[in-house]
Amino acid sequence: MLFVGLDVSVAETSVCIMDRDGGLVREGKVQTDPEAIGRYLAKHARDAERIGLEAGGSSSWLCRELRSQGLRVVHMEARHAHRALSMHINKTDRNDARGLAELMRVGWYKAAHAKSVEAHRRGSLLLARQRLINMRRDLENQARNIMKTTGTMLGSTAGRGFSNRVRAACERNEVLAAMCMPLLKVVATIRDQIKEYDRLLLGIARRDETAKRLMTVPGVGALTSLAFMSAIDDPARFKRSTDVGAYLGLTPRRHQSGEMDWSGRISRLGDGLARTYLFEAASVLVGRIERWSALKAWGVRLTKRVGLKKGQDCRRTKDCGNPPLYLG
Repeated sequence: MLFVGLDVSVAETSVCIMDRDGGLVREGKVQTDPEAIGRYLAKHARDAERIGLEAGGSSSWLCRELRSQGLRVVHMEARHAHRALSMHINKTDRNDARGLAELMRVGWYKAAHAKSVEAHRRGSLLLARQRLINMRRDLENQARNIMKTTGTMLGSTAGRGFSNRVRAACERNEVLAAMCMPLLKVVATIRDQIKEYDRLLLGIARRDETAKRLMTVPGVGALTSLAFMSAIDDPARFKRSTDVGAYLGLTPRRHQSGEMDWSGRISRLGDGLARTYLFEAASVLVGRIERWSALKAWGVRLTKRVGLKKGQDCRRTKDCGNPPLYLG
């Protein structure tokens, strides 16, 4: 019985093959390519019981491709694997592969979900859009700071009117124009590309039945529904709907030792973008939507009891009770 550890890097993957007694059978390196790894394992570990690799940037892709070759691949939770590998004094790819093989042998690992191609596609589109929004904000803040150094106060960058105010100020001052107009041109291009992402994502949401069903929830739009679907991917992997809150980092941390036992802020683990969109959806539901519903009534009662910000982190189950509707 053989167990394999794969330490994946961009160019090469370190491979360690270990027997059931912990003896090293073979170690080596192979190109980070599913076909190359598959050929290596077919030659040296054809009947491997478990093949482990850490969750990472390319791990889901490798995991899907290797499983399609009939290999018994385990997609390992990265934080759990990191704690085990950190016990090695020397950090090398060879030692990491050996440590992963050992985890496979003793069974001391935590499996992570390898997301589907569609989930990765949606998540990548949402992250790219968010990156452009952050870039636009940074450039507008830079233009605002330039204006302030010359005594031109334009107020907040929120809304579309800020660029028009900067452009008007530049028309009155050639020095300001030389400093700020290049920034405004880049901001205008970024705005156009954000609109392209919006058009693409809205089209995806309108064609997906699950996304359209989620968008019937007050406060939930196309971006929130797609971010939630991308983070969850396969709802069947959760035993209970309440597990979704913990997976998205919306449940409080707990520290208990001896007589000490306290619950802190939410863990903020998992998909940060999905968590942000859900927080915004909760804010819209409680604060902006006037139409009353069972979900809004529950949210309002919750915020009155525990406060607005904590109430919007709506999976703090110790304080919240169960809502009338679960997005999971």
